[in-house]
Amino acid sequence: MKLTGKQKRFLRAEAHDMSPLFQIGKNGLTVEMIREFEDSLENKELMKVQLLQNTDWTTKEAKELIEEESDITVVQTIGKVLVLYKQAEEEKYQHYSSRLPR
Repeated sequence: MKLTGKQKRFLRAEAHDMSPLFQIGKNGLTVEMIREFEDSLENKELMKVQLLQNTDWTTKEAKELIEEESDITVVQTIGKVLVLYKQAEEEKYQHYSSRLPR
């Protein structure tokens, strides 16, 4: 999903107070882990993922793999934290997509 600057700004503001739900450590980022991100985003739509210091992955590499292997959009990278967004299919879980600016 292609987001406008206004929509990304809204999502960044909403994610500001969130804590990371997942951590990428020394085992790195795998396709299975990305599937877990997708499953989690089906209910949440927006979450943070943290890259630990002992990982060999850079935020740029992680962002590229996540966007390549899934429909997840990386809204922002802050240091070693990624903000991920994916619109939920079920309307009852559309907490953020229903309020996105047009």
